[in-house]
Amino acid sequence: MVGAVVASAFCLQVAAQPKTMVVKVNEVKATVQPTMWGVFFEDINMGADGGIYAELVKNRSFEFFKPLMGWTVKQPAEGDVLVLNRGEESSTNPRFIRLTARNLQKDDLSLLNEGFRGMGIKQNLRYDFSVLYRQQTPGVKLHIALLNAAGNVIGETVFTPESGDNSWNKGAVSLTATATEPKGKLKIWAEGAGVIDLDMISLFPSDTWKGRPGGLRADMVQALADMKPGFLRFPGGCIVEGFDLSQRYQWKKTIGPVENRQLLINRWNFEFAHRPAPDYFQTFGLGFFEYFQLCEDIGAEPLPILNCGMACQFNSAEVVPLSELGPYVQDALDLVEFANGDASTKWGKVRADMGHAAPFNLKMMGIGNENWGPQYLERLAIFTKALKEKYPAIQLVNSAGTDPSGERFDYLNAALRKNGADLIDEHYYRRPEWFLQNAGRYDNYPRNGSKVFAGEYAAQSDKTVSVFNRNNLITALSEAAFMTGLERNADVVAMASYAPLFAHADGWQWTPDLIWVDNLKVVPTTDYHVQKLFSLNKGTKVVPITLGKQAVAGQDSLYASAVIDEKTSDLIIKLVNVAGTPQTNVIALDGVKAGVSEAKAQVLQSSQLDAMNSFDNPEKVAPKAATFAIKNKKLTLELAPYSFSVLRIKLAPEQTTMKKAINNKG
Repeated sequence: MVGAVVASAFCLQVAAQPKTMVVKVNEVKATVQPTMWGVFFEDINMGADGGIYAELVKNRSFEFFKPLMGWTVKQPAEGDVLVLNRGEESSTNPRFIRLTARNLQKDDLSLLNEGFRGMGIKQNLRYDFSVLYRQQTPGVKLHIALLNAAGNVIGETVFTPESGDNSWNKGAVSLTATATEPKGKLKIWAEGAGVIDLDMISLFPSDTWKGRPGGLRADMVQALADMKPGFLRFPGGCIVEGFDLSQRYQWKKTIGPVENRQLLINRWNFEFAHRPAPDYFQTFGLGFFEYFQLCEDIGAEPLPILNCGMACQFNSAEVVPLSELGPYVQDALDLVEFANGDASTKWGKVRADMGHAAPFNLKMMGIGNENWGPQYLERLAIFTKALKEKYPAIQLVNSAGTDPSGERFDYLNAALRKNGADLIDEHYYRRPEWFLQNAGRYDNYPRNGSKVFAGEYAAQSDKTVSVFNRNNLITALSEAAFMTGLERNADVVAMASYAPLFAHADGWQWTPDLIWVDNLKVVPTTDYHVQKLFSLNKGTKVVPITLGKQAVAGQDSLYASAVIDEKTSDLIIKLVNVAGTPQTNVIALDGVKAGVSEAKAQVLQSSQLDAMNSFDNPEKVAPKAATFAIKNKKLTLELAPYSFSVLRIKLAPEQTTMKKAINNKG
C-alpha cells in the first residue's frame, strides 16, 4: 500500500511540451573519486553469523550465554552430556561438551543443531564437517547426518577419532547432500563405548567464495562483487560502539585461529524489544583479516571504523577517561601496521602468518561511529594527532553524528571543518520526500577543505526503525534522485554508501536493507539496482547537465547528472522521473563531434510506486536494456513514469581527455 508515503512530487503531472536539457561535454566541473560509490557492512540482520559467514552451526563452541542454545540434546542418563568450562586454560573459548557413551542403541545419545533459522542444504553439494576433540576414553565414533525439515536423513557419514593421547585434536570428514532443504539441521549421534570431549563443532558448504575452507557464502559475496564497489566500510555501524565499552568491537580479538577468537554478544541481540534476537552473537569467523581479504577480492578500498573510547550514546553513553585512552589509540596505530606493515613488524608478521604476506594497502580509517558532542571532539583530537604523526598519508573519517541537520550536526560540522577533517561522515535515514528535497544539498557546500562521506543513507518508506519500512520503487527512485546530487557535487562528496547492507528474511532487526537473503537465495532490492547502476556507471569527470540553465534537481519532477568515463570514452547520463506520467525530453549534446548515433540505456521502472522484489519474484523490478537514436547531436527520449534511466553514449576518445574547468563556486 502506497498510502501517505507518496509525496506530491511523485504524483505531479507535467506538461506535454518537450523541454531541452543541455549537456556540455567539454566543461568538466569535478573529478569523481574511484571510491565514490561503495558498500557499508555491519553484522546486523544476521549479516555475518547466519549470513555471509558460511558457517551453518549455531553456537558451535558452546559460548552463548545459554551454553546449549541452538542444540537439542538426547541422553539416556543424566550426565551423559556435560558442559564443562576449562577457565583460564582457554579463556577465549573455555566451554566444551563431554559425551559418555555406553554401547547404546542408535540415536540414544545425540546432539541436534538447528542452525541459523535452519540450514540451507543443496542437493549434490559436499559439506565439510570438523570438530575439535579430546578422547578421555577411546571407543566412540560419531555419526554425522544432515536432516530435512521433516527429520529425514539427506546426507550422512561417520567420523572415527584417531586414538589420542588425551590432547585436543582437529578432525574432519565430508558428506554429500542428497536433497535440497532450506530448513535443514545437523545431527550427531555417538556409537560405541567411551568418553569424548567436543568443541568447535562446524559445518561448511564446499562452495564458499573462492572455495576457501571456513569461508564466506559465495552468492552473497558475488552480489557485492557485481556492484564493483569503490570501498567497503566495516565492521559497522553501531556494533563498533557497543552498548557499553565492554561490548565494543575490538579488532585484535577477531584475528588468528578461529577457535581463539573470543565470542561477543551482538548489540542487536537486545536492541529492539519489537525484534529480539536472543541467539545473536558474534563468533568473529568473519574478522578483520577476512574483511581486508574480502576488500581485495572485490576490488574495494578497505575502510575500517574503530571505537574512539565512546560507547553508544543512545544506550549507556559510557566514555573512557582521556587519561586512559592510550590503548584505544594504540589499537588504531597497530591496525595500520597489521594492514600495511611488512613481516618484520609485530602486526605485519601476524598478517603474514595468517597467509597474506603482501600488505593490504590501507589508505583510510574511521574514528568513531555516529558519536557526537565535545567529548567526541576531545577524543578525536588525540587519535588524529597520533595517527597523523606516524601515518600522515592515512585519511581519517570523522563522525558528524546521527542526523544530517540540527544542533548536534551544526556543532560537529563547524568544528570538524575548522579542524581540517579529511572526511566528514554524514548519515541520513529519512522519508523519500527528504531525499527529493535535498538533491541540491551540496550545491552550495564549500569546494575546498573537508570532503563529505555519505556513509549511511536509506529512504524510509514509513519511518525510521519501523518494521513497516519496505524496499520499494518509492525508496529507490528517491535515493537515485538524491544520488544525482551527490554525483553532481563530486568535488564535495568523495564517498557514499547505502545502509544496512544485508538482511535475513527470518532474522532481521532493521528494515529497509539493500540485499535480502534466506538460507538458499539472494534477492536484490530495487535500491540495490540503483546503487549498482550508479557504481557500474561511475565515470571519472562530472560535466554539467542543465534544464533552463539550472541543475536538474526537481524541475518537472526530473533529476539528472552527467559524467565522462575517460577509460571507455563514454558520456554517461543519469535521469530520474518521479512523475506518474511519461515525459518527452530532448537532450542536446553540446561539444560532441559528429558521428554520435545512439545511446544505450538501462531503465529501472514500474507503473506501481510500491512495487518491490521478493523471494517469489526477485526480478519484478530490475533494469531493462534500451537503445535511443541520436540525430544532429540531439537525443529525444520518452522517460517512463516512475523510472531511473542510465544512458551511455560513445564519444571520440580525444573528447574525454579534457582539462578541468575553473570553478569558483563556494
